[in-house]
Amino acid sequence: MELKRRSLLAAIGAGTAAAALSGCGTGSSAAGSADGPAEGEITLLTPIYEGANGKTLLEKQILGGFRKKYPDVKVNVDYTTYTQLNEKITTGLAGGLLPDVLMMGVGWIPPFAAKKAIAPLPEKFATAHDYEKRVLEPSRYDGKLYALPVVLDTRIVVYRKDHFAEAGIKKTPANWAELRAIAKQLTKSGRIGFDPFSIELRQCWETFLFANGGQLFSEDGKKVLFTDSRGVEALQFFKDLSKDGSADYTKKTAAGAPSNVQTGKASMMMTTSALWEQCREQSPDLLKDDKLGCFVLANRRPAMLQGGTLVSQSARSKHPAAARALVEYLATPESILGAAKQRGSVPGLKDLNESGYVKENKFVDLSLRNMSAARSEGGTAAWMEIREKIKPTLEPAIVGGQSAKDAIAELGRLAEAAIGRM
Repeated sequence: MELKRRSLLAAIGAGTAAAALSGCGTGSSAAGSADGPAEGEITLLTPIYEGANGKTLLEKQILGGFRKKYPDVKVNVDYTTYTQLNEKITTGLAGGLLPDVLMMGVGWIPPFAAKKAIAPLPEKFATAHDYEKRVLEPSRYDGKLYALPVVLDTRIVVYRKDHFAEAGIKKTPANWAELRAIAKQLTKSGRIGFDPFSIELRQCWETFLFANGGQLFSEDGKKVLFTDSRGVEALQFFKDLSKDGSADYTKKTAAGAPSNVQTGKASMMMTTSALWEQCREQSPDLLKDDKLGCFVLANRRPAMLQGGTLVSQSARSKHPAAARALVEYLATPESILGAAKQRGSVPGLKDLNESGYVKENKFVDLSLRNMSAARSEGGTAAWMEIREKIKPTLEPAIVGGQSAKDAIAELGRLAEAAIGRM
């Protein structure tokens, strides 16, 4: 299928358009049937299994088990990062060299399913394991199953129990008014009460939007809904915290660096369950002394952003049976548990709720006990373009003088234009 220039631009966003377009080829498909024997040489594109430990886990343990079950399939692994993943998929799509199996983020399925880059999976895969209710929602498009979850990355609030105790605070905030008051109370001597900014601003604002009762798009993905008062209030809350001095955008920490909660420079922060593993390596005394607690953000309702990594099958694989077999294998409990442990992520299978890993990581345990509050980003075929606009459009309202209302309105116009180009 030949790609149209407009569709390609929408898929990758303006920043990477030129590079991908230069590689735009026939994009022809030689896909066969997935019903035949699993055999052939295929490629897996993955943004996870980072570092030497991740590579050993994937290639020795997980793919070692796969090779025993499917000895006639050879798997080549193409490692990348989430920063480069969209461009890599889109360039492969344009050039007709799309990997056979692709791992991608939550929100990515509608854009690539709409472009017929990935193939629908048998519905029986959805019931092969005991998935948490809603975990499969981001894997569907137009009612069909296109992916299976490998790991979930939730956004929760972690706080210092010792800071709360010193201030005489006996319970975690139940809404934004309490959160703002507690953050102000805990801000002193160079310490900020709350750090919402050390995670991606897009995901942070979305979590606050969902907690405020808002949503990104209509169910059919064709109408922008975040421009109402719920979205504006979510952004305004960041401005109010900054005005109080209890949050500071300039004090956010880089991924992997000791966080402000670890160093005691913040009393609360928005983060992921992976912080538990980070503390285990960098600040083990915080866990040993039970100084860290966690809760789910709430205002009009509790809300926890559910991101994660999904695995899908290319619609253009020349060995679809082998590709489908690998998708199925990467989503087995054994493979999922290994990936979750390596990243400090949340396994989305009830089969694993009682595993030692889940019970030991309190941030993961909290996430699994609150999956009913989970909400996911995306929901429109134009998501890959819109997601790139969120941070640069909202950031001026936090660090500059732009009003929250104007920033959200501008983002709404950009989103409506992107949807209109679909």
